[in-house]
Amino acid sequence: MAVTVNGIVKNIPYQRCTKCISDSTCPGIHFNKEGICNFCLLHEKWNKDFPNGKAGEPHLAEMIAEIKKDSKGKKYDCVVGFSGGRDSTYLLYLAVKKYGLKPLAVHFNDGFDNPTAGENMYHALKILNVDIITITSNWKESKDLKLAFLKGSTPDLNEGTDVGIAAACYGVACKENIKHILFGQSFRTEGIKPISWAYFEGEYLNNVHRQHGSIALKKWEPDNPGYHLAPLHLLYYVAIKGIKLHAPLYHENYIRKEAEAIMQQELNWVYPGAHYFDDLYWSLITYVHRVKFNIDFRLNSYSALIRDGQMNREDALESVKKPYVMEDPKIIELCLNRLAVSKTDFEQWMQLPPKTFKDYKTAYHKMKLAKPLIKFLCNIKLIPPIVYDKYFLCGE
Repeated sequence: MAVTVNGIVKNIPYQRCTKCISDSTCPGIHFNKEGICNFCLLHEKWNKDFPNGKAGEPHLAEMIAEIKKDSKGKKYDCVVGFSGGRDSTYLLYLAVKKYGLKPLAVHFNDGFDNPTAGENMYHALKILNVDIITITSNWKESKDLKLAFLKGSTPDLNEGTDVGIAAACYGVACKENIKHILFGQSFRTEGIKPISWAYFEGEYLNNVHRQHGSIALKKWEPDNPGYHLAPLHLLYYVAIKGIKLHAPLYHENYIRKEAEAIMQQELNWVYPGAHYFDDLYWSLITYVHRVKFNIDFRLNSYSALIRDGQMNREDALESVKKPYVMEDPKIIELCLNRLAVSKTDFEQWMQLPPKTFKDYKTAYHKMKLAKPLIKFLCNIKLIPPIVYDKYFLCGE
């Protein structure tokens, strides 16, 4: 049977997980004798490794105590990456209202912010009395990176933004001498992406850009890293500057509908229309994923909600039969116009042979050699413990 995986037709049996909705279109997926996929099994492992609810409270208490100890006498005790979307807004709310922290919000703007998310940020910052630093990228660099990845023909079309956000948080933390960064991610709501759907690494970004970009990117500076976050840069922030990254939502009983109700009532928060839609560029990404690569991120996000009891499997199966609401033709046209891309050029890039990060020079082979070091850094929590599993247990 023919199954399209990452845009490549493969003669493999089609199968869908009996527990979630992930199927054979997910690269690296395999099933046990009960028909349960490896991503569900990994989710079960993480549930044990990162207990939430009452069992997660001691972990949160330890994190909060460490942050407060390291920030004694300082104006800010942590950086919170902030987009105005659901996850980052709820995390900022928890940081102030539940954890009693003094966060400095960091927002990265590369030209595609959703106005609704902007309003959410304004209200949350004002009500919570939180300061913010907005890192606005050089538009020429931002545009050139987006064009490079369209021409590069990989699914990682948001690599520039993802690296830019993380680099901005580390750069601000370094400049302000803040030792802790909080990020609003939860595997229980966002799921587990195959590595070829979400390979994140600065050398990869720079090599795709070298091949397909047209301008030089500004050089890395510790306080102003721009679009640079290769493993050596990350090692500098972690080992030299002692900056730790935390994912508090891993230990929270994070129910999306409950969180939304709290934010709507207390922060005047408005749903941007879809997950990730605090960034309008995701409308274009979703279209390219579906048409060129046969990728649907709902397979992993809805599967996560099913595993966590927040979504019915039958409802999820019905929902993925039609294009995602985020795939808005008007927004797609807006994105192409903003990038000054003609429909002819775009269609030509859509016809290029599909690739993945493996088709480019990356630091992945170095990371494999450094597995023991990465495992050690995870064990001592200088980097989130989940990082090791994401890079080495999520299928190729």
